[in-house]
Amino acid sequence: MALAHHRKKDPAQVRRQLLDQAARLSVREGLAGVSLQGVAAAAGVTKGGLLHHFPSKQVLIEAMFTDFLAALDRDIDELIAADGERPGCFSRAYVEAMFRQGDVGVDSSCAVLGIAMLTDPRLRELWAKWLAARLDRHRATDSAPELEVIRYAADGVWLADFMEVRPANRAELRNRLITVTRSVPS
Repeated sequence: MALAHHRKKDPAQVRRQLLDQAARLSVREGLAGVSLQGVAAAAGVTKGGLLHHFPSKQVLIEAMFTDFLAALDRDIDELIAADGERPGCFSRAYVEAMFRQGDVGVDSSCAVLGIAMLTDPRLRELWAKWLAARLDRHRATDSAPELEVIRYAADGVWLADFMEVRPANRAELRNRLITVTRSVPS
């Protein structure tokens, strides 16, 4: 009896590969054009293997969005750690992170997911929970209404970036928003 070649199973690696391929396909095809079969084929797994990790396309999209939020969390945490100034630290990191997302451009999975969030109630719910948790964590440093306005301004620039309506003075806007966070009384 011949022994079949068996590769070592690594569910975390397979899951990562599926998420990465889904992100690549979403950039090329948009979320509507992403199919489970296409993601499975691009990742080199069977559709059944994909369904083991993500039982539906909606679950896959939500996992992609959760993955995006985790990356955003890491980026913000790194920015806060490097900040050195406590009052407004989350708002400064948030502004910087939103501007970085816009720097990536419309041809990115974060742009696809960001636009999808506008129409998908579940993605909006995930975003709202993420933001509420971050704001709760930084209540002592970032609860001033002026900082909330700054974060909304950063959201507006982020959305404009993905709609390809980039302000000519984008770098100046970023610098002014950051400067204002430093002038808000704690």
